[in-house]
Amino acid sequence: MLKHLNLRLLLVVTTFLAFSCSTAKKAGKSKKDATATTQRSGKKPGKNDPQPYAKVITKDAKSDQGLFTVHTVDDKFFYEIPDSLFDREMLMVTRISKTASGLGFGGGKLSEQVLRWEKKNKKVLLRMVSHQVVAADSLPVHEAVENSNFEPVIATFPIKAFSTDSLNTVIDVTDLFAKDVKPLGFPQRARKQYKISRLDGQLSFIESIKSYPTNIESRTVKTYSAGSPPSNSNTGAISVEINNSMILLPANPMKRRYFDKRVGWFTSSQTDYGLEDQKSKSVEFLDRWRLEVKDEDIEKFKRGELVVPKKQIVYYIDRATPEKWRKYLKQGIEDWQVAFEAAGFKEAIIAKDPPSIEEDPEWSPEDARYSVVRYLASPIPNANGPHVSDPRTGEILESDINWYHNVMSLLRGWFFVQTAAINPDAQSPQFKDEVMGRLIRFVSAHEVGHTLGLPHNMGSSVAYPVEKLRDAEFTKKYGTAPSIMDYARFNYVAQPGDEGVALMPEIGTYDKYAISWGYRPILDKTPEEEKPVLNEWITKHEGDPMYRFGHQQAGDVVDPSSQTEDLGDDAMLASEYGIKNLKRIVPNLIEWTTEAGEDYDDLDEMYGHVVSQFNRYMGHVSNNIGGVYEHYKTSEQEGVVYTAVPKAHQKKAMAFIQKQLFETPEWLIDKNIFDRIEFTGSVERVRAMQARTLNNILSLGKMQRLIEAYTYDNKAYALTDMMSDLRQGVWSELRTGKKIDTYRRNLQRAYIDRLEYLMAAESPRQSRRSSAYVKVTPVNTSQSDIRAVVRAELKTLKNQLRSARGGDTMSKIHIADAIERINLILDPK
Repeated sequence: MLKHLNLRLLLVVTTFLAFSCSTAKKAGKSKKDATATTQRSGKKPGKNDPQPYAKVITKDAKSDQGLFTVHTVDDKFFYEIPDSLFDREMLMVTRISKTASGLGFGGGKLSEQVLRWEKKNKKVLLRMVSHQVVAADSLPVHEAVENSNFEPVIATFPIKAFSTDSLNTVIDVTDLFAKDVKPLGFPQRARKQYKISRLDGQLSFIESIKSYPTNIESRTVKTYSAGSPPSNSNTGAISVEINNSMILLPANPMKRRYFDKRVGWFTSSQTDYGLEDQKSKSVEFLDRWRLEVKDEDIEKFKRGELVVPKKQIVYYIDRATPEKWRKYLKQGIEDWQVAFEAAGFKEAIIAKDPPSIEEDPEWSPEDARYSVVRYLASPIPNANGPHVSDPRTGEILESDINWYHNVMSLLRGWFFVQTAAINPDAQSPQFKDEVMGRLIRFVSAHEVGHTLGLPHNMGSSVAYPVEKLRDAEFTKKYGTAPSIMDYARFNYVAQPGDEGVALMPEIGTYDKYAISWGYRPILDKTPEEEKPVLNEWITKHEGDPMYRFGHQQAGDVVDPSSQTEDLGDDAMLASEYGIKNLKRIVPNLIEWTTEAGEDYDDLDEMYGHVVSQFNRYMGHVSNNIGGVYEHYKTSEQEGVVYTAVPKAHQKKAMAFIQKQLFETPEWLIDKNIFDRIEFTGSVERVRAMQARTLNNILSLGKMQRLIEAYTYDNKAYALTDMMSDLRQGVWSELRTGKKIDTYRRNLQRAYIDRLEYLMAAESPRQSRRSSAYVKVTPVNTSQSDIRAVVRAELKTLKNQLRSARGGDTMSKIHIADAIERINLILDPK
């Protein structure tokens, strides 16, 4: 009932707009002319002419009123479009709603584009609109921009009928969703990956099209013929359920706020040719909700009083969410209120239960008016917080957090492996509801942060001295990191006896600062005029690590102070504490993971988490070798942006790796555990761990950065020094004459294999100008010093192998084999 009332109000508004909008007047005139022509000629409408409304939308039609009225007649779907909505821009978001194994996950976004419905003669056109390249329409260059960015037509529709009041136009949209309209379907990259040849129309159909006041939701099942489907390969096809969400963009665009990379934020961007810069320049602005001060509260706000915004950010909890977890998800949402208070707002973000079906049968999580935490019964161990934003301004229009049931398995593994040594609540295969609930609250808050516009801040967790993470008073006040948006999971540094220490981050100092920076209104200033104020807010905290933003890095980690899942300002000390705790956990694994009558699946899973956590520590440490710190600054700030990791720190990292990993980690080799979870694989597991870290140290990027740093500063850690340190540790038995056991032989062969790879490795194809997330170090492998140094190392090692004495029979066989391997590398012929 409420929905229909709102729609009647909308029709009143659209009626008014029809008489006040020039484009609507033109459309109306076109219809009258067509009608008049037909009357004068005395002819009945032709096959392709508009038909009487009642002939198209019959008495049997099922109609759903909303943004457009959607009519279903037999197996056809019609849009009845008000004239006032022609030429209005709409955002089409295409997502997977259901999928087969290996084809992504439900909720995953496939594409996003702006559309515009236009009326031309007897047809309606659907155009794809780009906001990537712009210029103000008052400037001469605007014409050139328009001429260079012609909006493609992705579909045309003959007009089927006009409404009886001549204010609405009816078109048949069945083919738009039933056929393969590529911008609304599976993306091109996936078509290539799975060798998709065509849409199978016999196995594809429209599931539903539903209309809401500001959006239309279309669900279709698409079946594509595929040469390489990732699952169900015997079908030779891929079937997915796709949801197309078409959302009306605001008629009154929100004021932008320009981005500054010193504060992390999700953004939208445009190339603006209307600027005075003597080059084409991209402008980047924040994705954020429209939080505005009510007119009657402006004076209060100016006095520093907290005010309730004109429109609050409201999240609903999915009806499918188990009752016992709802309060924790809601707490995670409202935990952000303290951050918005720093921005001048109170009660800015609210969590609500949805109305029951009896209270409001029309309520739907697909309605774009509602942002919902969607609870998905899925084996995917994940949660994510996507949002939909207006590409013109960055205004976040709605967001649905996807909460997969099996994320609890991830939380259980992380919490166990990182805290069980000191935390009785984690020493069992099944956590108490209040313990799991607190973990759910933590992840809920993290994902909500994404929907507010905040990306991961991996530079946050290094702000605290490692020893402070063992301090109960400090961690209760500041948590375990200044930002909940870091991947600083749980406090693996804390040791037995550190009673009362906090185990996880809260909404922290950086989070409050970032929300204030992005959301605090700056009244009566244009976006350009805001820039000096925003800059002042940043420089006020210059040099304070608690206010630092550090990008998440993918691939080669360049900045070791901006890593995932690390804690504290010293990776070696933090990892040493973490390993001490793992050594306490392993002897108790069987007791803490098994119950009478159950098998050893939990033991297997948790031992895997121990190995993974140990690998993380090795990554945190080894990434200091060849590392470069990145601290964003603008030109008026003192100091440089990039600084090589000091030599002493890199040598400390090398010594740590040699001791903790390359010297076989015997504590991790527990036959009592292996005999319960596997018939083989323990030796290979150790080899894989060691080879992984070895390859990370001997990566082209790290080696080239060592060469470059030493070129500028001969006090830096030279590549030759690093290679010598590495060789002496990996091959220490050659000096001592000790027996070389199975684990060490595997490591040493991995070392030779890696040097062989480096002798033939090709230069990376990517350019130096890589993204903030993926940093590629440029290196010409055939002309750099890398191969020359590797060749020298091979020759030195060969001489040491020849001079080696002692060892058992297998050690001698291994040494002889190593010499032959080196000979083949140095002289392949």
